[in-house]
Amino acid sequence: MATNTLNEWFATPLGQYLLGKERAYLDDVAPDIFGYHALQIGLAEHDLLRESRIAHRMRIAPWGDGASLRAKSHELPIATQSIDLAVLPHVLEFAADPHAVLREIDRVMMPEGRLVILGFNPWSLWGLRSSIGFTRHQHPWNGTFVSLPRVKDWLALLGFDVNAGRLAAYVPPFDSDQWRRRFGFMEPAGDRWWAIGGAVYMLQAVKRVRGMRLLTPAWQEKAARERSLIAAAKREGHVKSGHLKIIK
Repeated sequence: MATNTLNEWFATPLGQYLLGKERAYLDDVAPDIFGYHALQIGLAEHDLLRESRIAHRMRIAPWGDGASLRAKSHELPIATQSIDLAVLPHVLEFAADPHAVLREIDRVMMPEGRLVILGFNPWSLWGLRSSIGFTRHQHPWNGTFVSLPRVKDWLALLGFDVNAGRLAAYVPPFDSDQWRRRFGFMEPAGDRWWAIGGAVYMLQAVKRVRGMRLLTPAWQEKAARERSLIAAAKREGHVKSGHLKIIK
């Protein structure tokens, strides 16, 4: 079935199959990410942060229903260093300049903020289908699938540390539910024996700011100094029976 938009494709049986995999992953990881502001860019018709504990959540897209704010992914009307969690569901594959999108995400992210990227894996059966000519005019096969190593390189250049992630959806991209059920055995087999062949990768990264010192409460700093002092004294042999001997 021909689809004109990515959202229309996600409404198809094959799209629903993939959306279920991605939602399951985000429902699992989102509750453990804390902060004040969360941002979902793209696929605004689907609330992918529904399980997040962050109170202020926004969905941004240039068009479509469900968007809290209409804007381009590389020109966000968001204050610098204000977002604690950002989710990019299949944004890079359809961006004219994916580097510009990531640079804009870097600008709005708080230090130690979390970024989750969902992307189609070109090294999969789904990536193979995207290379077939007769599907190249249809979503999502008309996107430019970006490999996982390349995304990691882009993130590293911006100072992000990749700290978690996984691949999912190993069934061939059949439009027929019946054929996908026949090949259902590939789900557990692929996850175990052919992990790199998952249809999508779901990647988590943390924004690091080199040379930045996070502020801690005064009582934590005092306790840390005391632990450091005791450790140094132990190395010099000046601690006996749990008491610190003062050297004059």
